[in-house]
Amino acid sequence: MLAARLAAALLILLALSVIVFALETVIPADPVRALLGPSAGADALSAERHQLWLDRPLPVQYLHFLGNALRGNLSVSLTTRRPVVRDLAAFLPATLELAACAVLLAIVLGTTFGLVTARRRSSAIRLGFIAWASVPPFLLGLASLVVFYGRLHWFPGSGRLSAGLTPPPGPTGLLTVDSLLHGDFAALRDSAWHLVLPAFCLAVGPAVSVGRTLRSSLQSVLSEDYIRTARAKGLSSRQILLRHGLRNALTAPLATLGLQAGLLFAGVVVVESIFAWPGLGLYTARAIQGVDFPAIAGVTLVLGTAYVIINLVVDLLQSAADPRLRRQVTRSVGRVRAATQDY
Repeated sequence: MLAARLAAALLILLALSVIVFALETVIPADPVRALLGPSAGADALSAERHQLWLDRPLPVQYLHFLGNALRGNLSVSLTTRRPVVRDLAAFLPATLELAACAVLLAIVLGTTFGLVTARRRSSAIRLGFIAWASVPPFLLGLASLVVFYGRLHWFPGSGRLSAGLTPPPGPTGLLTVDSLLHGDFAALRDSAWHLVLPAFCLAVGPAVSVGRTLRSSLQSVLSEDYIRTARAKGLSSRQILLRHGLRNALTAPLATLGLQAGLLFAGVVVVESIFAWPGLGLYTARAIQGVDFPAIAGVTLVLGTAYVIINLVVDLLQSAADPRLRRQVTRSVGRVRAATQDY
């Protein structure tokens, strides 16, 4: 099972690399001219084009591009004039911290929403959450800045750390983790406070999607015969919901959470730009403004790889949560092996 899923993930990443390379070849901007500047001569342009393999046939260019990507060489950013890998290493920890916080918040909010609406079946609560999720992330971010930063002054409006504090010196680049490792609780509180608004704006949409899926799954599970048997044994509604219903209803919400990860990565660009969060989203926004395709391609490959890994982990969690999936996979593998032996 794991080998098949890994093979599928590798094929998806290979297809993503083809798409990124194809987009690089069709953009109207000349990367060599953008790299050397408008005053570069024809000889310098020709030499740089040869050095970047841009004067070779397209299949040869793609193999060179793929080989460099596998070695961690994603060319040089046209905006920062630094290797894209170095830029990604500098901006990635901020995005990882924000995305991890948003995913955890989405899980907590989504689970709470699913459990509450599954037990009470309140139309008002469902409509409230759906209306909440229908607000676009950029509008939610702007409204949060106006209300919670501009008027109430409850949360900071930009950055990862207040101006008077010194960020901890590594090792992970995640300010909350590094502050905890170094025992700097002032930086820990401040960095966590900076995370609240952007993480909430990213988490609302996925939370409602996960909660609605969990509610539907729970309502279906709670109508099964073994749930009636549990009620007949005298178990409380809470025990039935948490001990017997929740695990059997996790398959669909986990799949939804994996799909929502892609929307969360898409929202990172907007939310980081609004809150001046120094992560990959802000880096991508600046790269788009400067037609910096090496940087855009690097970010696309990194986020695409993260999305594939997240969905691979979700598939494994689904198998762990639902033993029926493991049995189905085992039977399928057995049938394949039997057919192979017969052949």
